[in-house]
Parts: sequence; C-alpha cells; structure tokens
Amino acid sequence: MRVPRSTSRTASGSSAATPDAIAIIDGDRRWTFRSLDQRSSRLASALLAAGLQPGDTVGVLLHNRGEYLELTAGLSKAGLVLVPLNPRSTTPELAYVSAHAGLRAIIAEAATQGLLDGLEPLPPLLVGLDDADLPGYEDLLAGGTETDPDIRVPETDPFTIVYTSGTTARPKGVVISHRSRVLTFVASALEWGFGVGATSVAVAPMYHGAGLSYSYGPLFTGGSVTVLPRWDPQKFLHLVQRDRATVSFLVPTHAHMLRALGDEALAGDATASLRTLFFNAAALPVVLKEWVLASLPHVGVHELYGSTEAGAVTNLRPVDAARKAGSVGPPWLFTEVRVVDDDGRPVPTGEPGELFSRSPWLMSGYLHDDAATEACTTPDGFLSAGDVATVDDEGYLAIVDRKKDMIVTGGVNVYPREIEEIIGTHPGVAEVAVVGRADAKWGEAVTAFVVARDAPVDPAELTRLLTGRIASYKIPSEWRTVDGLPRNGAGKVLKRELRTQVGSDPSHG
Repeated sequence: MRVPRSTSRTASGSSAATPDAIAIIDGDRRWTFRSLDQRSSRLASALLAAGLQPGDTVGVLLHNRGEYLELTAGLSKAGLVLVPLNPRSTTPELAYVSAHAGLRAIIAEAATQGLLDGLEPLPPLLVGLDDADLPGYEDLLAGGTETDPDIRVPETDPFTIVYTSGTTARPKGVVISHRSRVLTFVASALEWGFGVGATSVAVAPMYHGAGLSYSYGPLFTGGSVTVLPRWDPQKFLHLVQRDRATVSFLVPTHAHMLRALGDEALAGDATASLRTLFFNAAALPVVLKEWVLASLPHVGVHELYGSTEAGAVTNLRPVDAARKAGSVGPPWLFTEVRVVDDDGRPVPTGEPGELFSRSPWLMSGYLHDDAATEACTTPDGFLSAGDVATVDDEGYLAIVDRKKDMIVTGGVNVYPREIEEIIGTHPGVAEVAVVGRADAKWGEAVTAFVVARDAPVDPAELTRLLTGRIASYKIPSEWRTVDGLPRNGAGKVLKRELRTQVGSDPSHG
C-alpha cells in the first residue's frame, strides 16, 4: 500500500480544518497550522530543489525548538528521512552517525555548530539557524514554494532513524517507518489526550525517539504544542500555567525535580489545567509515584513501558495507578507480549523472565546491521529490548530490571530495582542506584550510590531498612554518597558510568 505524506498530515489536514488554530508555541513565537503548512512545504521544495532525493537522510542537530517540529513535517513532505542528532555528542560520535546513516544534509543551530568543526566528510548540504556561520535556514525557505511537493512514499519506508546511546558498543540506528509513527500518534491521542483542543508541553529531548513522538504526535492529531527548550521544573510549571497545558510526557527525573520545589509550587492555578501526565524512560519508583498521585489528584497519571526499538509496550492507566503501583500495566493497544526464560519458555506467574513484544509500532530493524536485528527478534516477529519483567495473575507487568543491569553474586541473580525501591522509601534518600562491583570471591558485590535529600544518610540505617525485607546477599556491601546520578538526555541513569567507578566486570556493561 502506498500512502501520501504519511507523517506530514498535521500540516495538510489541520491546516484545512483549523488553519488559524495555534499549532506551535515557542517562547513568544507562534505557528498557526496554516503557517506550519506553508513553511514546511517551502522547506520540502527547497531541499528537493537543492538536489536531495526522496529516501535521502537529513541530520537535525538542534535542541528543542519550534523549528524541530516544522522540520519533521517538511522532511516528511519531501520523502526525506529524519535523523535526529544528539547535541551532547562529541564530534567523533557525530562523525560515526553521519557516515553510518549516509547523511546528505545537516541542519544545525549556532549552539551546535561547533560539533561540525573537523567533521569529515561533511554532507553536501549544511544549513544553519540563528547566527550559525552556515547558509541560512530562512534563506533556504525563501527559495522554496508553498506548494506541497506531494511526494508519496510506501508506508513501510523510513520516517526516521534514531540512534541508540551506544552503551556497550557503537550506537545502532533504529529504523522507524511512517506506519509505525502514524499509528503511534493516533493511539497516543486516544490514550493520553492529544488532539484538537489539547495543549501538550514538549519536554523530552526531540532527538530522542520518545521525545520526538510525543512532541510531534499532538500536532499530527490537531493539537497544540508548547516547547520547553531545556528541562527546568519552574519553567515547565510556567508553561503549563501560561499556555493552559493539558498533557505532558515526563520521566522520573522530572518528578524528582518538581518534588524538590515543594508542594506549594504545584498548588492552585499552577497545574489546574493539567489533565494527563504519562511517564516513561525509566521505572517510576513507587514512593515517587505516590507523591505524584497525592500532589496532583486532579491529574490522570499513566505509567508506560517502552523502548526506541519496540515503541510503547504497556500502559498502567489512572484507574489502576494506586492499586497496581510498581506495575507498568497490561500490554498496550494492539500489543502482544511474552515473558520467557533463557530457553524461550514462558515463565510462571511472578517469576522474572525476558520481555518480548509484537505490535504495529516495532522498528523495521537496525540500519546496516542484520545480525543485531536478528539477535533481538524472533522468527514470528517478537522483539526484546533486553528487559526483565514479571507478570501477575491479572496480566499486569512489572519491570524487574534491565537484563544487562542484573548483578550475579555468588552465582545468584540479583535485580537492582528491588533493592532501589526499598532504599527509596527512606525519607532522607532523594535517589538511589544499585550496581555490581567486581569481586574476586563472589563475582560481583552489590554497591549502592545514594543521593541524600539534605544531610548524608548513615549506611547502617539503610542496612537496617533492608534487613528482613530482602535476602542478606542482596544487601549492599558498599555504600557511596554522591551529589547526583549520571543520566543521558532521556533521563535514564547511566549505570555503566557507575559500574566504571566501582570497577565492575565490563561484560555487564
């Protein structure tokens, strides 16, 4: 089946239905759906006139800003493939992605232009926003036309290629089709309240798979998006109040930082317009989720599990938020799951196993890496992102841990999240991460990194908290107090960095 402009419908359908409605808010700048349609058509036609061909890849090296969403629509109209580039990359990392993806163009801003210095070979076309010392973005648009080029692509063609963080090797390019994203956008609107009449805060980095989906998805379904350039809890609350935002995608780190502002910050009119929050990227600790539910009783809180490769896999809806705290819910719309042992056999209820899923939003595969694609997929189309889960007697899943984060001590498997959940209940603990440290006798020893709320917490207190609640071999033998935990742009704790600090066996990284 061939479909026109799969992921640019926001700029055509909504511009016809509600041309004067606000599509994008970025500071004091506004895009209506009409202007978004016109500008994205100018971009598409200009890039094609510059010699790019449908199917070519274009790197976007920007922080969160309104142009990111405009670019997404324009590239889709031209049949070009969006490759989000991480502004936190080094030049060698960027060079690898550029070569691997075969970039034909890069669009950068002044703040990221320095990453292009020394990049060899440079793509044929470079475009700059703001005061970047590159051919100007606005000049490029001025040379295009407001007529949609009407490039039609198969629905299974790539919409975007998102590169993983490369925690154990070179980053892998996750190929995501137009069909995958279109269905994700529509299902997200049904589930989390995107669409006409809704205003979403774009919080997560748009260079990340989920950040792009949950920023562009509202536009695709006719809603408005207000852009937060970089995470700041006070600025987030300002946008919610100023723009009467109704929905936002957050990660647990954001909830931690909102909590640190104090309960008064969320009271009154500050969050009165919010109707839905949905959390992903990392497990939401039970104690933190209980705070969110208590502080925002008028907000429907969802907790989902997913990955760049699999898309959304599960969703715990508000009706079950308190009753099933610690769970990430049943399988999401149109999704099948399996939880199996190392031999591929289903595990009993409550027993940990590797989680596999099959749905319309799975990746098409890893770019130029058939071996890696085959390693994480089954012949009948199920995919694993490497997470360990349990299933209860109602079919609700709980994420036990990343398979690679599992600690093996004395030949016994230990899952850090179980330990972290208990430590996190201590009132003096703001955050905690547990990793394995190489140990000559036991193989690995359990080590905890603790971020205190105020004064450091005595490890003896934490040991007593754990004693009797988990087996003695799971209790950390080493405690480290730190000012903060290392995280990537999506808010996930970088446990590989913690393992490096304690000298862990690199085979677990």
